[in-house]
Amino acid sequence: MVELKSEAAIQAMREAGRIVARALAAARDQAVVGSCLRDLDQAAADELGRSGARSTFLGYQPSWAPRPFPAVTCVSVNDVIVHGIPGDYRPRDGDLVSIDCGAELEGWTADAAISVTVGRSRPDDHRLIATAEEALAGAIAEARPGKRLGDISAAIGRIGRAAGFGIPRGFGGHGIGRVMHEDPHVPNDGRAGRGLMLRPGLVLALEPMLTAGGRDEYTTMPDGWALRTVDGGRAAHVEHTVAVTSSGPMVLTRP
Repeated sequence: MVELKSEAAIQAMREAGRIVARALAAARDQAVVGSCLRDLDQAAADELGRSGARSTFLGYQPSWAPRPFPAVTCVSVNDVIVHGIPGDYRPRDGDLVSIDCGAELEGWTADAAISVTVGRSRPDDHRLIATAEEALAGAIAEARPGKRLGDISAAIGRIGRAAGFGIPRGFGGHGIGRVMHEDPHVPNDGRAGRGLMLRPGLVLALEPMLTAGGRDEYTTMPDGWALRTVDGGRAAHVEHTVAVTSSGPMVLTRP
């Protein structure tokens, strides 16, 4: 069931969104050569703790997962698309790192992700991340009353495909509110003019995922969580929580 949020609920989610933004910034600051992925996760956990928020990732176990997620962030490196478990790996110069984080504050949630490079950026990685961010901006621009869910999906697909990148099949954004994953599912590719009509109060987590190899297939790593490209191509993942309002889209996870 799709739930429309009140203005008060959206403002409460905005507070959760600010915390997510700060947690991502803290993790990003730790993404340097020689750091440990656990350090990124701990920086985000510390920010959530200081803010009185609860992680929506830690202990989360959807039906397909073999065990609860063991961290407050997903940290995915190079050819890992999403759901990377932050462990002992130490990023090297030129690595591409995607960080995803969610928080719950007083019963309302928010979710966002960033992709960054460690040390010297490769031109191809810069283009991949910039295109993912462009696709996210295009999706946000469509999140307004009178548009349809397919308009958001089409914007992401159009920008990603035009640049020659792959879009992992079956993955995309989602509704969000009192829990992290609510209806509706928001595909990262689709046809404009189709699907649910967007109305004020609908809140969506929009999250383009692009792969450099141009392929939509992926494989699941042995931990049962992380998804990896089939050809070793690098991946970028960016996300914002966005409310549809009568005056246009409101991004809830900006600082």
